Amino acid sequence: MPPMSTANRHLGALPVILATVLGIVSCGSAPTLGPTSDRDGPGERIDISAIPNPLPKVEPITKLGNKSPYTVFGKTYQVMSSNKNYREQGVASWYGKKFHGRKTSNGEIYNMYGMTAAHKTLPIPSYVSVTNLDNNRSIVVRVNDRGPFHDARLIDLSYVGALKLGFADQGTARVLVEYLDPSQPTATENLSADSSQSASSEDPEQEAFQDRYLQVGAFNDLDSAQILQKKVQDHTSLPISVQKKDQLFKVWVGPIVGKLELQQLRKALLDAANISGFIISE
Repeated sequence: MPPMSTANRHLGALPVILATVLGIVSCGSAPTLGPTSDRDGPGERIDISAIPNPLPKVEPITKLGNKSPYTVFGKTYQVMSSNKNYREQGVASWYGKKFHGRKTSNGEIYNMYGMTAAHKTLPIPSYVSVTNLDNNRSIVVRVNDRGPFHDARLIDLSYVGALKLGFADQGTARVLVEYLDPSQPTATENLSADSSQSASSEDPEQEAFQDRYLQVGAFNDLDSAQILQKKVQDHTSLPISVQKKDQLFKVWVGPIVGKLELQQLRKALLDAANISGFIISE
């Protein structure tokens, strides 16, 4: 369980008077829908394989949650003018049931079982990948809240985000946070920057996808991986394999031969089964 101060740093939990002074969230006047205890805590242990990564999409920067500069606990923060090329290592923590059902900084309702996060300075909303540097697990989250207001913390994940990265019990983890640009091929996909067609017999786009797969899940046990493997088989004719890597059972779809095939695969899995994933290299 994370320390109480971790959760209390969120603007979504600040009292009415502080939210009014800051003017960056509307949660101070909203009714508290979630638990009202003074301590934060975990939720139910759930099947995290049923909760996919969000698919990054182009969204307008909201008015709520992006007031800049703003001051919390005597420290002033400046929201970044751009999230492009953001990449930073630091400590991740998580927040849970105390704030489940309350409003986030941009006025959305916090869901501890959703793939969201809080960050002090990234524009809201932003999509980022978060990698646990101790076990190499990665997830995608949508930043829709402010925090954690602690100098040693970089990002606060939802409870389920911490479960997926394997640090819910210990409370914190060393992570790498990288911005994902919905309008461009993401860094995790390692796509070629030049998508133009070549007049030669070699297709540069196909070459960029050599030995690339869509990873749609990673599990501690083989049975869970095989369940997802069977589920994915209903929605694509591409090979689906379970690979044991980094002490995890990973479900791979592919190899994928080009950007068009990747787009069609992602759309089919998302529309039919709400499944998304990362492009990886063998």
